[in-house]
Amino acid sequence: MREVEATVLKGDPSKPGLYTILLRIAPNTRIQPHCHDDDRIATVVSGTWYFGYGDTFDDSDLKALPPGSFYTEPPGVNHFGLTREEVLIQMTGTGPSSTRYVDPKHDPGRTTET
Repeated sequence: MREVEATVLKGDPSKPGLYTILLRIAPNTRIQPHCHDDDRIATVVSGTWYFGYGDTFDDSDLKALPPGSFYTEPPGVNHFGLTREEVLIQMTGTGPSSTRYVDPKHDPGRTTET
């Protein structure tokens, strides 16, 4: 399993309009600070998601979000997360969506020059 797997449940995050995705995040995954252009709302479906807002990853800023927790990812606001077990999150936003990491070297989708 990849660290983060996204399944589109409705719409298309890359196109204008409402979308909903289900994120499956592997155990012991650290997601570095990043932001999105769109406004997102999310519910933790299973597992405990450790989530914080800020420009640098700081364990002391993490809040434990157990199943049923609801949180937001406002546009342009940097945030980060951590798992200790597999976590499922259902997230809804309005596309087109994008992701920008505070430090581009943390972007798992980046390409490297050879």
